[in-house]
Amino acid sequence: MVSSQFRFTLYGGIAILFWSCLLASTRLVTESFGPIGGSALLYSLAAVFLICVVGIPKLSAFSRTYLVLGGALFVCYEIFLALALGYSHSRAQAIEVSIVNYLWPALTVLFAVWGSQKKVSKLLYPAIALAFLGVAWTVSGDNGFSPTQLLSNINDNPLVYCMAFSGAIIWACYCNLTKRQQSKHNAITLFFIATAASLWVKYALSNEASMHFSWQGIGYLISAAFLMAGGYGLWNIAIVGGNMVFLATLSYFTPIFSALFSSVLLGVTLSHGFWQGVVMVTLGSLICWWVTIEKR
Repeated sequence: MVSSQFRFTLYGGIAILFWSCLLASTRLVTESFGPIGGSALLYSLAAVFLICVVGIPKLSAFSRTYLVLGGALFVCYEIFLALALGYSHSRAQAIEVSIVNYLWPALTVLFAVWGSQKKVSKLLYPAIALAFLGVAWTVSGDNGFSPTQLLSNINDNPLVYCMAFSGAIIWACYCNLTKRQQSKHNAITLFFIATAASLWVKYALSNEASMHFSWQGIGYLISAAFLMAGGYGLWNIAIVGGNMVFLATLSYFTPIFSALFSSVLLGVTLSHGFWQGVVMVTLGSLICWWVTIEKR
């Protein structure tokens, strides 16, 4: 008979795999319906799925400060990430942007350390530097790190790289704020509804072309919304009784899983230099988390 902890841990592992496929799926949705319109459709459908799976929590379960500040951070992050993927000039650039986004685990640990009075491990800052070097290595192109090539690639589409990097900072702030909230309730459904509403307002005020629906586009939309809502829903179940040390460790390998699935789903061949950068980001983030865990 399968133990309950194994079952909950398995749910968490599936959630991580869902999230790993999500960025590529989001890109396919924005290609089908437009960067803003596609994102609005995606978060609207995902919000409906979350209402069915997780439900809508009571506003009284959260402080007003968290609802306003946490909600604003969540909405900004999701919009920045979705639009960064949608406005990328190519699928390969969208994958690069997704790796920039994965600076958030290292930044989360960094901000948590800065906000506490605990002694900092000597390995923390080198690990953060490794994660940043990995991103620079990835964005530089096929031949490894090159400052000239790095700047050239960023200048090709600076908006998406700025949004991805800003999103990583915002999400790190959101994670630390949510941790301090120390609530047993999850406001994720409320925040998804707010994200969808914000995107529809942005779409109404933009000059983006009208959306054209196709069966293929609808398939991408449903799949991405399912992955998004399913990931959050399964993770909420996993944290109840799963092996969180194992799941936390596994979650730090998400950049590798995401790059692998994105390469397959988007039909993009990734260079050796790209993979080297992804491994650096993963190791840097993992070391940041691990040295923090050892002190607890």
